[in-house]
Amino acid sequence: MATTVTAPMVGKILKIEKNVGDQVEEDEVLIVMEAMKMEIPVVAPISGVLKEIKVSPGQAVEAEQALAEID
Repeated sequence: MATTVTAPMVGKILKIEKNVGDQVEEDEVLIVMEAMKMEIPVVAPISGVLKEIKVSPGQAVEAEQALAEID
């Protein structure tokens, strides 16, 4: 069952650190977003394979918006 990675707050996507198909470890940085003029790392909640990335750099996101899926 896939686990959804969500945005912790409203902000903008700065960087995507991993690619679809990459093996990721729990607490590894997947995406860096900007919120309140700070860089906020979004980390993997579980270990697994990055199945899908739902955002792109420069995109504005809402709090709790789905950013990626890990299987």
